[in-house]
Amino acid sequence: MTEAADRIFVNGEVHTLADPEDGGDADDGGDAVHEAVAVRDGEIVRTGRTHDVELLAGVDTDVVDLDGRVLLPGFIDAHTHLTTVGRYLVHADLSAADSPDAAVDLLAERAAEVESEANGVEAPDGDGEAEDWVLGYGYDESTWDESRYLTRADLDRVSTERPVAAFREDMHVAAVNGVALDRFADALADAPDETVPTDDDGEPTGVLLEAAIDPIYRAVEPGPAETRAVVEAALEHCAARGITRFHDMVRDSHAPRVYRDLDAAGELTARVRINYWSDHLDAAREVGLATNAGSEMVETGAIKSYTDGSLGGRTARLSEPYADAPGETGQWVVDPDELNETVAEATEAGFQFTTHAIGDEAVDAVLDAYEDASRTDPGEARHQIEHVELADDDAIERLAETGVVASVQPNFLKWAREDGLYEERLGPERTAETNRYREMLDAGVELAFGSDGMPMDPLVGVHHAVNAPAAAQRLTVTEALRAYTSGAAYAGFDEDRLGTIEAGKRADLVALDNSPWERDDAIDEIDVALTVVDGEVVFDDR
Repeated sequence: MTEAADRIFVNGEVHTLADPEDGGDADDGGDAVHEAVAVRDGEIVRTGRTHDVELLAGVDTDVVDLDGRVLLPGFIDAHTHLTTVGRYLVHADLSAADSPDAAVDLLAERAAEVESEANGVEAPDGDGEAEDWVLGYGYDESTWDESRYLTRADLDRVSTERPVAAFREDMHVAAVNGVALDRFADALADAPDETVPTDDDGEPTGVLLEAAIDPIYRAVEPGPAETRAVVEAALEHCAARGITRFHDMVRDSHAPRVYRDLDAAGELTARVRINYWSDHLDAAREVGLATNAGSEMVETGAIKSYTDGSLGGRTARLSEPYADAPGETGQWVVDPDELNETVAEATEAGFQFTTHAIGDEAVDAVLDAYEDASRTDPGEARHQIEHVELADDDAIERLAETGVVASVQPNFLKWAREDGLYEERLGPERTAETNRYREMLDAGVELAFGSDGMPMDPLVGVHHAVNAPAAAQRLTVTEALRAYTSGAAYAGFDEDRLGTIEAGKRADLVALDNSPWERDDAIDEIDVALTVVDGEVVFDDR
């Protein structure tokens, strides 16, 4: 007699997202593949018609009626910074600001909360921990009529007694007030000149770029208790957006300990793959970490490094100057020689490697490092390039030939619209050559979608990929969903257990209130109704 299922999902529109070439069902047209799914011990044991799957219902089986909703594999975010996402929820969320004044107002509200916490009065966000800093995350000046970075003058309006810091959405640009500038004067004096802009009188403007932000990052990194608070807030955010696994970029953080503590207690509501910064490589080796080692819920991923900066900060490394700064071509955050050495050292130790590269020169430098410095075949090691925003034809061909994974963020296409950030920085011709997902996929590049936390919402990314302004950027609904499921699973060596709805795979699932195939012009407006991780419901908004 067949053993009963623990939980069955019935009366749904189930899309397996399995690739027909790999033996899956053909669903490229968006047609429903199945109606129901049965789960036992966290594993998918049957898919099919509701009548057939209901045969596995026993006395104790939980029957979940999807009521016609679309059921997909759980979303996998292949690039995020979870503690930063959590800080948006705990500190000032500047993504809501539509002007410098609005950002200052949000920071002032947060300053009042900080003052209340310091006086022992619980703040409205319930954080409950007194802290010295007033922090805001996620502003994007490219959406403002007054398109400029926040400065010391802005933040001095928030407080002249406490240090204040506001981080641009890409985390490659920050602004601090006079208190912070005074506190970190010695550290900033040692930073490269181009990372600490000054005014006509030679005084710091309060804008900080790239390496100059590092002392601020270290100062505001939360302790163990606050790290747990921001992680738990961000995990709730993940569950509400159908994210069942994410690849977290970790540096000098208590987050790995929090993940493992939550896992040990059975309280972790999403799987996490931890990518450690390259300056953690020695420590990772010494404690015996290795790529893919860990539990079902928490595992070690890649070693992460940088090459260049960001387009927003004009620090991405380009072969041709910026359209709005003709003399500038960006910066090396990590120069190619140093990157080659780090890649060789990490791959010799058996680690997967992933590297931030945005400008075309940076992308080429990473491919050179993977081909020349690595002793492991880049495709076999599943090395990755993060962002790949401005890859040229040769780079796309090399990505396909080497098997290097393009770990990309489709939500960045919001900057590709007319009069957007890309056009301001690159001009219209190069804007159309950014984020060429259509051409990458057609060339055979392994494509994995993530968010970089800007925002951490897969349906926003899928929407932008499907509705991208240029044909070279645009994917079908099925292709975009696969990049956020099976493509991201492949990037993390997880294609055998995650990324599709098939018998034998783990039951990581998301149910949507509407079909993205039927509402392909408004995918970002579709609500998540249900999220399931390892067969357990972690979010239910039906």
